[in-house]
Amino acid sequence: MLSVLEYSSIFIDYLNERSLDKEPKNLYTPINYILNLGGKRLRPVLTLMATELFDQPYQKSLDAALAIEIFHNFSLVHDDIMDDAPLRRGQQTVHEKWDINTGILSGDAMLILAYQLFENYDGAIFKELAKLFSKTAIEVCEGQQYDVDFETRDDVTIPEYLRMIEYKTAVLVGAALKMGAIVAGASKECQESIYNYGRDLGIAFQLQDDYLDAFGDPETFGKQVGGDIIENKKTFLYLTALQKSEKDEARQLEHLFSITPVDPTEKIETVKQQFIDSGAADATKSEMEKYTQRAFKSLDTVKISENKKELLRAFGNNLMKRTV
Repeated sequence: MLSVLEYSSIFIDYLNERSLDKEPKNLYTPINYILNLGGKRLRPVLTLMATELFDQPYQKSLDAALAIEIFHNFSLVHDDIMDDAPLRRGQQTVHEKWDINTGILSGDAMLILAYQLFENYDGAIFKELAKLFSKTAIEVCEGQQYDVDFETRDDVTIPEYLRMIEYKTAVLVGAALKMGAIVAGASKECQESIYNYGRDLGIAFQLQDDYLDAFGDPETFGKQVGGDIIENKKTFLYLTALQKSEKDEARQLEHLFSITPVDPTEKIETVKQQFIDSGAADATKSEMEKYTQRAFKSLDTVKISENKKELLRAFGNNLMKRTV
């Protein structure tokens, strides 16, 4: 087994080798652009790791890992259009650098290119990969639609929010691991257990992202702290604070999430204090821990050596200890 950084470096080299230098340039140049903007490369790394966890060389799953990364970036291109976002990873978004039509069409092509990569696998493996990918892709779309719906709803529940982040974010983490297991020929039971590990860790990761958006270090977080508060997003923090607050405090919080002041500084500080006073901040940390432990419980049922399980536990713990 290699380190996460080594898997990441190997994947980036493979991505660069497969760069799309073909016509028409206005279709493929934006694809190369978004794929080379960086990012954690978390999902393809997990695919490569999972293959070796089940005693097969990572080289067998490079195409599956590339498919996961292309799909993830496809979803970002279209999400950025829907959100009218000007920046992605500190650089112009595709639709800003080119135009909306280019973003839509290049995104569409990325989805097709991701599916095309499964053609490099034979028979049963091709079928299982394509089946999992289709299920995951439609769930990601459902998660995005829930997220859009929540913007105009005042009755979002905590279970609904957890389902949204499961579909929008976590299922792709689970799928990345399961694809590596499929390529390696792992048993169905091990495939499901490694998927559940990734899905629950993905939920914990997103809850942590919500928490850091409010309470992260501005020097290291990499984006504006309080962004979700400025945008009036109904995160786990907000929904829990509403549930735990007295009626007057809950009404004040609802009011704050209905306004968009020119200078949001006071709003951010007031909301953050209410997150703390209501117990929502601590409840969010507890929920993160709950899903992390659920992930580790699924890991216990995977039929691999304890040394390999420890690698995944360390990966999960490192992921959940980030401050940025």
